[in-house]
Amino acid sequence: MSLLNLLFGSKPVEGVSILDRNSFANAIAKGKVQLVDVRTKREYNAGHIKGAINIDFFDRFNFNQLFEKLDKNKPVYIYCQSGNRSQNAAKKLVKMGFTNVLDLRGGFMAW
Repeated sequence: MSLLNLLFGSKPVEGVSILDRNSFANAIAKGKVQLVDVRTKREYNAGHIKGAINIDFFDRFNFNQLFEKLDKNKPVYIYCQSGNRSQNAAKKLVKMGFTNVLDLRGGFMAW
């Protein structure tokens, strides 16, 4: 969650959970999960969570197309650099029909 959201509040979105680092790490350690880094390719290549695929939030055309290949009924774990982009991505995923999106609070910086 970004500092602005903490200060000014943001409405919780049904279908989206924000997990702290430990909860996120424990959840993805349990096995094969849909883990997505929504940062740019350059950010991803500089370092990412093991097992994550890269779907760039700013790549409007490919974002939807690549997420459509994932199972909408299984949990999707997402993160960005600080948590801001992934929150926006989570809202978009819910609109696309994903039912369980889990976002890493603080993003990769918190990892």
